[in-house]
Amino acid sequence: MNARHPKAKPIPAHRDVTVLSEEVVWDGRFPVQRIRFRKRRFDGGEGGVQTWELLRRGAAVAVLPWDPWSDRVALIEQFRLPALAAGLPPVMVECPAGLLEDGEDPVEAVRRELHEETGLEPDRVVPLGRYILTQGGCDETISLFLARVRLPETGVVGHHGLEHEHEDIRLSVLPVDEALAMLDDNRICNATGALCLSAFARRRAAMLKDWTA
Repeated sequence: MNARHPKAKPIPAHRDVTVLSEEVVWDGRFPVQRIRFRKRRFDGGEGGVQTWELLRRGAAVAVLPWDPWSDRVALIEQFRLPALAAGLPPVMVECPAGLLEDGEDPVEAVRRELHEETGLEPDRVVPLGRYILTQGGCDETISLFLARVRLPETGVVGHHGLEHEHEDIRLSVLPVDEALAMLDDNRICNATGALCLSAFARRRAAMLKDWTA
């Protein structure tokens, strides 16, 4: 008997949900489970049997590197096949991000991803929130962070990524106002980048004084 995929965990117990059956129907890097269940309705009645396929990706982190002394941020660009499949530009403007290893502390994951994808080393890291990305079919959650860094003067600062994973990541440094303008006119059209910049924009004014002291 094959061992259960570590990401294909049982559905947590919930008073309003009755799981009738579950099976792993794809056992790749990210498994897919087929779940049959009933859910209690909002009016108190028992709902019908539903069958959902659930992609299990687990927990991830994303981080916006900010240099408050120059009020600039660092963003990355990389090719995304799912974006191409969705009819979007396949080279996405993003924030550095990655999946957590089992038992890994999110802040340590932020530092690891920043080093791998940008070469930057933060001296302060603060949380911006935690969200589920595709609640209709995937369990992946993203914890967002803001990191204080010293950014180089040049706008494009080389290529990064892990060679053994064939990563091809371009790092750019730009003024905060320019990054927020890209968000407003939808040039940043991925959820993690948009969420990071939106959360940062609400905190920026209050943090400028504290983070430049």
